[in-house]
This record gives sequence, structure tokens and C-alpha cells, in this order.
Amino acid sequence: MPNLGIAVVRQYERGVIFRLGKVRTVREPGLRFMIPLVDRMRKVSLRTVTMPVPSQQIITRDNVSIGVAAVAYFRRVDPVKSIVEIEDVQTAISQIAQTTVRNVVGRSLLDQVLTDTETINESIKQILDRTTQQWGVLVLLVELKDIELPQTMQRAMARQAEAEREKRAKIIAAEGEALSAGRLAEAADVIANHPVALQLRNLQVLGEIAVERNSTIVFPAQFMTSVEALSRFIVAEHGEAGASSFLPRQERVATKAG
Repeated sequence: MPNLGIAVVRQYERGVIFRLGKVRTVREPGLRFMIPLVDRMRKVSLRTVTMPVPSQQIITRDNVSIGVAAVAYFRRVDPVKSIVEIEDVQTAISQIAQTTVRNVVGRSLLDQVLTDTETINESIKQILDRTTQQWGVLVLLVELKDIELPQTMQRAMARQAEAEREKRAKIIAAEGEALSAGRLAEAADVIANHPVALQLRNLQVLGEIAVERNSTIVFPAQFMTSVEALSRFIVAEHGEAGASSFLPRQERVATKAG
């Protein structure tokens, strides 16, 4: 029907009219009429195009060979330029996108590529946008979607991550030991000022052990403390004479000699 002078332009399209080979006007969506055999219409889609950038091997600035794939989103904003200024705009953008990705990634370190992808994406987008403006194309977004690392580099990074986690674990354990030592020192000060607290702690430990195991436990230190307390009690009640019978033989001999 374009030869008959009638064409339908869809909502997402624009029709560029060539009259005898010269750009005449741009037609909006709807039913449009032209001069038969004189006018020719080229329809241009204004929808956003998703264009994958194939994976390619790139050597980073620190001499690591990686495979990088990306995806670009663009759309035509000037129908006339997208037809007149370039023959195949999609092929041109695909080629310039591959070249730009290789150049930007090649100037970056591997750590930057892995951790600072937003900055790299923005750099690629700006370079593409400056180039495609003359073609009537607006680049909306560029994203690195796949980064392939060599097996040796993956193993090295795994060892590095493992060593980093071990270091953190040791630091946390050391901080815990330091905190525990401080709390034990505070507990020792409390027990030194209140001897009864040690007896209560011993009774608590005995209660915990009795629940878990059926066994007999003897605390010599506590037994000797009880003997000394009994001796002081007898001395206080009956004097030194009564208490000497409860003392060890060596102490009685030393007392008689005195």
C-alpha cells in the first residue's frame, strides 16, 4: 500500500518520508497519506532495544586474562539521523559496544572489575552515548553481566578468602579470651574481698556436677579449711591445751620444746 500513497504508522514507530530521495518530513502514528510513486516511507521503531554484547577475552591492567560479557539498552530518539547518518545502527552499536567494553575493562584492575562494576558500567555508557548521539540513538544502560575468571585465579581467591576468614576468627577468639580474662580478674577481686563467695561457688559447681554425673568428689583445699576452722574453734573454747591434741605430731613436739 505505500506505493498507493497510504501507510499505517504504529504507536511505537515514526515514518520518515523521502520525496524523490530527499527527506521531506516525519509522520506521527496513524493512517498517513503520501503522493503515489513519489514519496517513500521508512518506518523507525522507537522502542528500547536489548542488545547482548558477546563474551570476549580481555587482559586487565594487572595482566589477568578474563572473559567479559555485557548487555546494552538503547533506543532511537531521532528517526531521521538513525536512517541518514548510518546504514545499520544496531550493528554499529554492537561493534562499538564490544570495543568500548574491552578498552574500559583493559584499563582497570581485576579488583576494580569485580567490586566496582557500577563505575565501569557508567564509564562504558558515557563513551557509547557520546558516540551514538550523532546517530540519533540514546544509550540507556550498559551492564557487565558475566565475568569469567581463570581456574588458577579462582583457587587463589578462594585461598585468600579462607585466610581472611581464619584471621577474623582468630581475632574474635583473642578478643573473647581478653574479655574472659578481664571478667575472671574482676571475679577474683570479688572473691578476695568476700571469701564466702568461693564457698558458694564450690557448692554451685558441686550441684552442677552432681546433676550430670553420679560420682564422689573430694576437695582437699576445702577439707583443710574446715580442719583449720575447727582448730580455731577448739582453741577459742578450751585454750591452747585442748587444741594441741588436734594439731599434728610435729607441731606438738615443737610446742613442748618451746
